[in-house]
Amino acid sequence: MPSPRLALLLSLAVPALAAVQEIWWNLTYVDNANPDGLFERRVIGVNGTWPPPPMDVHTNDTLLVHVTNSLDAPSTLHHHGMFFNSTSWMDGAQGVTECGIPPGGQFDYEVAVNASGQWGTYWVHAHASGQYVDGLRAPLVLHPPKEVHSYDEEFTVILGDWYHDEHSVLIKQFISIANPGGAEPVPDSALIYFAQNSSYLGPISGTSPSPVTSAVGFNENATLPFEPGKTYRLRVINTSAFSAFFFWIDGHDMRIIEVDGTDVEEYPIDLIGITVAQRYSILVTARNDTSANWAIHANMDTDMFDTVPDTLNPNVTSSITYSSSASITDLGFIDAYHDVDDVSMVPVVQIPQVPASRTIELEVLFDTMDDGTNRAMFNGITYNTPLVPAVFSELTLGNNATVAAAYGPTSFVLDHFDVIDIVIKNGDAGKHPFHLHGHKYQIVGRSQDYTSDDPTLNPPIVEGQANPIRRDTIQIPSMNSATLRFVADNPGAWFLHCHIEWHLEAGLAIQLIEAPLVAQQLTGPPQELTDNCKAQGKAVSGNAAGIASTTDLTGLPLGPYQQILGWRPKGIGAMFGCVLTAVLGMATVTWYALGGQLTDEEVEDEVQQRITAKEARRKKLWAFTKRS
Repeated sequence: MPSPRLALLLSLAVPALAAVQEIWWNLTYVDNANPDGLFERRVIGVNGTWPPPPMDVHTNDTLLVHVTNSLDAPSTLHHHGMFFNSTSWMDGAQGVTECGIPPGGQFDYEVAVNASGQWGTYWVHAHASGQYVDGLRAPLVLHPPKEVHSYDEEFTVILGDWYHDEHSVLIKQFISIANPGGAEPVPDSALIYFAQNSSYLGPISGTSPSPVTSAVGFNENATLPFEPGKTYRLRVINTSAFSAFFFWIDGHDMRIIEVDGTDVEEYPIDLIGITVAQRYSILVTARNDTSANWAIHANMDTDMFDTVPDTLNPNVTSSITYSSSASITDLGFIDAYHDVDDVSMVPVVQIPQVPASRTIELEVLFDTMDDGTNRAMFNGITYNTPLVPAVFSELTLGNNATVAAAYGPTSFVLDHFDVIDIVIKNGDAGKHPFHLHGHKYQIVGRSQDYTSDDPTLNPPIVEGQANPIRRDTIQIPSMNSATLRFVADNPGAWFLHCHIEWHLEAGLAIQLIEAPLVAQQLTGPPQELTDNCKAQGKAVSGNAAGIASTTDLTGLPLGPYQQILGWRPKGIGAMFGCVLTAVLGMATVTWYALGGQLTDEEVEDEVQQRITAKEARRKKLWAFTKRS
């Protein structure tokens, strides 16, 4: 069966000279950043500034990002949604495709855009120790030689949640015996800001934002300049750690034209529900009337929060400006929120559904574990980062690389060109966004209740679909399921995980080890990758524990595990003792009630025996004291 990705590349091939676009990023801490105007805090920026600069690349080019890590902890960069065909070690997922860049270390990420067959809206973020929560995140836009849809100008709209405490503080509060219910850290505020042509838009004239972030307009200090009659493309990206958003523009119609890098036929919509890590492009045609400016709304989905603090304003606004002298028209709230019906959208480039050859079912569960913390699980197992990144195990285990157990308990080995169905069943009470590295999947089915026998709620998969929607991040509501189909045509090691950062760190992830024997025939990773592991004292060969074995995982972090409910031997013994004591006590009461009693002489004799015994103990103690 031919690979859909190969067919896509051939269909889009254009004669062009590729160039290398080089970017130098020094990862640095930046003090006193205050984008929400409420609190100054330390953030992770680039080259001494925050936010990190937008990336704007043409699809004929290769992007080369030279990274220096000036932080005090290992770091990575993940170019979210990029395929990294046959070079998964460039994917930036710590523990899966690399050990991370050590403090003071360097690494060059080569993003072969020109060989990927990809264009559209993406983003780049840290994939190590929750660092993107602290600000290491930026938009990435890939421009083809000719766009499918016509428009006059474009802007990128960046949405994100924002915390006043650093990630290192929040994660300790989240994964803690003091938080057995697993309530996630609620953001302190929401952010909206804009970019165009590798630069962020500045604040509205006349405003006085915080000095460190004064070059960028945030929230009410941010605006998009519109000209009457023009049509604009807005690339909307949710860079949050936790919160989904509902996005709309007062006084303007919207038409979706892109979903996670997939061009789609125009799809009119009044409001966009966009979960963590998703992207949508919309066309907006400007009004012909310049007498008013209009509000842009980005409201957090507070249903995801256990509580909504009184100090949180979950609804932020910016604006579209037609005239600097006009006031802003804000139409306020809408009647009801809704999600985007992504399966109803039609990709412009048609790729038909092919039959699946393998199905992997994953059920989501959260629970209080045997160590008292609340963790996330797929199929009852919580993910732990292996001691050896999976890509190194795949490349060094020889024929044993096809044994899934060698990579740890949450790993699956995929045969080359297998057609995989991943069925994710969300048994949790909340919504979850799931992201697959190295691929886009077709959404070939959704269920509103995966436990139901009612075909209207839990319909069977329809085979032979002409052109299902393709994306890399999907939201699955509580008790819903989704079937994600893709071709295993990209040898390497790939992550599938919930993109809520707190849930990833609580263990809601698996590893997909794709075509390991084919991967071993490819040109291997650069020496830098190995050197960065060795600089941290980490092994670069063997199984997940660094041992040349498929079964011996000694030293590999495992667990915690779900508490075992029901009767265990110790509990049975304790209960037997309690029941026996109770029976004897009741028998004694019954005996007295039936007339059983001691005579006066027997009582007097028992008392005398106790006095004699007490006197003997006293004399013994006195004799011991005198000897001492």
